[in-house]
Amino acid sequence: MEEPGVRQRKKAAPESSNGHEALQTGGETKPGPAFPKVYGLLAVVLLLVLYNFSALVKSQLNQFLGIPDPTRHLAGVRTNYVPTFTADEAKRDAVVEAFKHAWLAYERDAMGDDEYHPISHSGSNLTKAGGIGYAIADSIDTMIIMGLEDEYQRARAWVADELSFERDGNLNTFETTIRVLGGLLAAYHLSGGDLVFLEKARELGSRILPVFETESGLPLSLINLALREGAPDRDSNGYISTAEASTLQLEFRYLAYLTDEETFWEKAEHVMAVLKAGAMPHGLASIFLDPKLGRYRTSSIRLGSRGDSYYEYLLKQYLQTNQTELVYREMYDTAMTGIHKHLVQRGLSSQLLYIAELNPQQTQGGGIEWRLVPKQDHLVCFLGGSLMLGATTSGALVEHVSVPPRTDELTHQGERDWLTGVELINTCMATHDTQTGLAPEIAHFRIPGDRMDGSMAPADWYIKGARPDAPPPFDARYILRPETVESIFLAFRLTGDPKYRDYGWAIFQAIEKHCRIPTGGYASVINVDQVPVEYEDKMETFLMSETLKYLYLLFADSSILPLNEYVFNTEAHPLPVFNPTIRTGFS
Repeated sequence: MEEPGVRQRKKAAPESSNGHEALQTGGETKPGPAFPKVYGLLAVVLLLVLYNFSALVKSQLNQFLGIPDPTRHLAGVRTNYVPTFTADEAKRDAVVEAFKHAWLAYERDAMGDDEYHPISHSGSNLTKAGGIGYAIADSIDTMIIMGLEDEYQRARAWVADELSFERDGNLNTFETTIRVLGGLLAAYHLSGGDLVFLEKARELGSRILPVFETESGLPLSLINLALREGAPDRDSNGYISTAEASTLQLEFRYLAYLTDEETFWEKAEHVMAVLKAGAMPHGLASIFLDPKLGRYRTSSIRLGSRGDSYYEYLLKQYLQTNQTELVYREMYDTAMTGIHKHLVQRGLSSQLLYIAELNPQQTQGGGIEWRLVPKQDHLVCFLGGSLMLGATTSGALVEHVSVPPRTDELTHQGERDWLTGVELINTCMATHDTQTGLAPEIAHFRIPGDRMDGSMAPADWYIKGARPDAPPPFDARYILRPETVESIFLAFRLTGDPKYRDYGWAIFQAIEKHCRIPTGGYASVINVDQVPVEYEDKMETFLMSETLKYLYLLFADSSILPLNEYVFNTEAHPLPVFNPTIRTGFS
């Protein structure tokens, strides 16, 4: 087995009485039989026992009846802190300055281009026919939230005057939906209903609709917006990833709600009906689908790339329509139980909880067996906060859960998911224990029998293929990803625990120290365990749409975009919760 390189570490009430009165007969007191006295004494003893051990008795009775014990402390919630909900203005404003450092560089060098390269001061587009302003559409709502009026007005003017979807080239259906359509819809809502954004969103949604014209109704991976034609991804043999098919729903449903054009809703909802009909008993989903047959292909089961946001949107579809569509709650609950049963694992030394992958392998007899792989993408780190959010909504026994929650407010599944979410966030923070303080793209975990004992391998997790004096593997890079920050934001909102702000500030400082380009913008780091760092000349759009937005909201007042009124799409575009006006839930 490949030996990993060394990862350097940074280092009481009054007692009740029970009297016994004598029986009066004929004016003469006579002693009663002996057994009433014995029973009376036993009754006194029993009452004393019940009184002194009432909490234990009640706890056992509640457990037998399946009733949560309100006196029991909820695991994963600290008891020695005061919940904090007001803004940390200094840290919040530092994040705003970072956003301006990123945006103004893009605006100076690449305004209107899809992507930005801060070292070469240039932009690039996703098709030869030109771009559709991915970076702009992805960033406008962040400007509104941060109160950057001047930057917002310039971006709005570009959308109104320059944005064109007449691009004769293939764009990714999923990315275009979550970044551009989602960004336009969020900008429409947060701007107070500026029709410029809604009109562009409606036009884009209409141009994307042809991807659903397949035999099964599952969408094609690519869309030519000029020709209004969907196209398969030849690199994936025409299959579509599960995450791509099932992460269009929040956007198309909200678009339908705003425009009263039900076809947007129906096309997106039909995808979920197909997936539910083809679901496996454990509720987990393999990462590829056949759009012709409408079935899962035998492929890996994971919560990293190509699988992650399927699980994310099960919960968020339930929340988006004000918890009225129980089908999504059922699918979500089943999936979370499947994750706990088949994918939740622990590392060796420090018992870090992580989410493993299941990979299919063909046997000598031609059958399929599944191999558990101790690998966790950085993308999986969204799940920690998602589980905690699910615990307080899908797993809640009451309409309004306390902050932090109490045990009597959560179901047993809610408690399970809450604790797993807390522990997974701790694991994701552990992967920031690198030379830069940044987490790698992929982490592997030590398991029994991995034949690494006695080697230089770290005792808990490692970057596969990392060796001293050798080119860094792909797994070692940090591309400005937001998933851990997203979970930290959700955990803070659900607990008020300032430790989550400390986590977020540590990550922000690492980004500032190692990713910030002095002339403007931020760049990806090729090896998180190498200082000084080597850069990749690319600033992902999700830095401005997700990473910095979630950091801002972490340090802002918690009344901004409350979780009971908004759901964030997988690109962190906040969409309002609403009550649907059409028949939904596969009806």
